[in-house]
Amino acid sequence: ARITPDADTGLPALYLRRHFPRRQTRYGGRVRELHESLGIPRDYARRHCLPLQEEARDLADLGTDMYGRPQRLSADALPAWRALRAAADADGIQLQVVSAYRSADYQAGIIERKLEAGQSMEAILRVSAAPGFSEHHTGRALDLTTPGAATLEPEFEHTPAFAWLREEAGKFDFHLSFPRDNRHGIAYEPWHWRHGA
Repeated sequence: ARITPDADTGLPALYLRRHFPRRQTRYGGRVRELHESLGIPRDYARRHCLPLQEEARDLADLGTDMYGRPQRLSADALPAWRALRAAADADGIQLQVVSAYRSADYQAGIIERKLEAGQSMEAILRVSAAPGFSEHHTGRALDLTTPGAATLEPEFEHTPAFAWLREEAGKFDFHLSFPRDNRHGIAYEPWHWRHGA
């Protein structure tokens, strides 16, 4: 059978239907270009069982993160985050935001910096999603920490904050995205929590 490429992206139509929803073909094309420029394997999405994550369009100011940088979150997720944080405060747990919304281009910059620092692509993709596939693009994912904890390290799981999140976050529709031995082959990230399904 003849394979007809999509006019916007140059990708085979069957591939686009499977990996990129039709309404996102332009976005899918931009993601494809980022992948090609970075040298990300073409079978990345299939190998990691990751769907394309659409960039959020309706973002709200979250305030600043632990470094004083302004952060944004999906307008739908922000009330749930505020309620979760207030409940944690009431229980004596202090949660700090490390990172929230990130665009696909920002994600590409993270990978570029890691490559320039001498890391291999294989090692990078074990801990960082490829551009277009990070849950941070949706504006619904938060990387969290607590005072005294190493930032973005597995040791976060030994903190009272993590124990509290394991018990309480689901009540606010926040879920741990990458538990140990997850099917995506992403490193365990006890600090990464996503709102919604």
